[in-house]
Amino acid sequence: MKKFVCLHGHFYQPPRENPWTGEVDEESSAAPFHDWNERISKECYEANTRAPLFNAKGDTTGFVNNYDSISFDIGPTLLSWLQKHSPVTYQSILEADKRSVAANDGHGNAMAQVYNHIILPLAKRRDKITQILWGIADFEHHYGRKPEGMWLSEAAVDRESLRLMADNGILYTVLAPHQANRVRKIGFASRWAPLHHEGIDPRRAYRIWLDNGRQFHLFFYDAPISRAIAFQGLLNNGDHLAHQFMNSFGRGDGPQLVSSGVDGETFGHHHRFGEMAVAYGLKKIRDHRLAKVTNYAAFLAEYGSQWEVDIRENTSWSCAHGVGRWREDCGCRLNHEEGWNQKWRTPLREAFDWLQTSVDEVFERRGGELLKDPWQARNEYIQVMLDPREEKRKRFFSKNARRSLKPDEQQAVWNLLEAQKFSLFMYTSCGWFFDDISGIEPVQVMKFAYRALELAQPFLKSPLEPGFVKILAKAKSNVPGRGTGQDVFEKQVKPAKEARIGV
Repeated sequence: MKKFVCLHGHFYQPPRENPWTGEVDEESSAAPFHDWNERISKECYEANTRAPLFNAKGDTTGFVNNYDSISFDIGPTLLSWLQKHSPVTYQSILEADKRSVAANDGHGNAMAQVYNHIILPLAKRRDKITQILWGIADFEHHYGRKPEGMWLSEAAVDRESLRLMADNGILYTVLAPHQANRVRKIGFASRWAPLHHEGIDPRRAYRIWLDNGRQFHLFFYDAPISRAIAFQGLLNNGDHLAHQFMNSFGRGDGPQLVSSGVDGETFGHHHRFGEMAVAYGLKKIRDHRLAKVTNYAAFLAEYGSQWEVDIRENTSWSCAHGVGRWREDCGCRLNHEEGWNQKWRTPLREAFDWLQTSVDEVFERRGGELLKDPWQARNEYIQVMLDPREEKRKRFFSKNARRSLKPDEQQAVWNLLEAQKFSLFMYTSCGWFFDDISGIEPVQVMKFAYRALELAQPFLKSPLEPGFVKILAKAKSNVPGRGTGQDVFEKQVKPAKEARIGV
């Protein structure tokens, strides 16, 4: 039997920048650090570039860059933050990916990620396209190569999203085993076998045929190992980690890939010193030649997929109710405070949907007067976001403007595009994930919404804010004294702008 091990880390933080300043405001809950990006970077992202190895006496024998060995995806907005605020860590990650490309016959450890972590099955088709294209462009900008795989936010999946990824050159993604619906061996007269819960064999690659005739590949991580890593203390001991991986291989002579999929923040932030267990466990597997440590792209290139799978659409890895966690009171929450509910999730999304309709309408109308194709221009705006130098701005207008634009018209285009950016940022998944609308994450996405509203307003005759806050008023906070979404907006969102202008 050919044995392969792949430990995947999904590294992600939501965009935390104040949309009026471009800087992350102080977050007291992250103390003694300035903000959560800074804290988690120290505990996890940086720690994984220099994970210590110990001998039996407890002496440090060396340091390991875990990104050399693990499969990983890093959120584009997080990677840009690391580039600016933790350049040594950023560079260590990029160099590790280059080494992994060389070590795996051209297939690197890094995967791309949907740009700002929106739930694709709940998004409009054109928003899915932008999120995928922005994610690909961001990956190429940082890593200097084309991505082969792309991580879906919360592993939330539908066939349209897979088709759009395939249309844009992505070969595979990774899902949770309960998201597989049925399976069959590829071959003449092969019949579908229905799957129940986590019934799929996660030790092989699968392909799915899409509606446009394209094929796409899917991997399913090993659920027991992943749960043990994330929630059951498996990272307390590197020997146990290696043992768990090796015990997960089945019988048979064919190639088998045992992989795990967890939040990358598990390695050092959620589990202190978890990066050490990862370093030791994977080193033990390599040193004792128990299996080959690899990544998904390398395994797919070598062995392909001999099985076909169909998915359960509109499912995710972190909601037992499909994608309900990001639109309704589905029952998924972190704490179980008596009397609390998450009914606020529905009006929060309704308010954003209402606002996006107006932002999109004015972009299509006014943007269409200045740009050849405003939606194509939005897709290409990522190049200016990544490199805002005047040269890139001129190139953008040369390609996308209907004619030579006056300075005020150019500024109108930038404002409209920024409104679009923030209207996508307001759908960042963290806004709905936690338990109350007054939390740091819902407040942040409301800041993005307010900035999008502000940028679009000059192009409209009627004020947007009254209609927006009217819907937010339907969202009730569980915290005594916090009131409604409208109250949170007035007391926690607006001050972010006022602090910038000194009001």
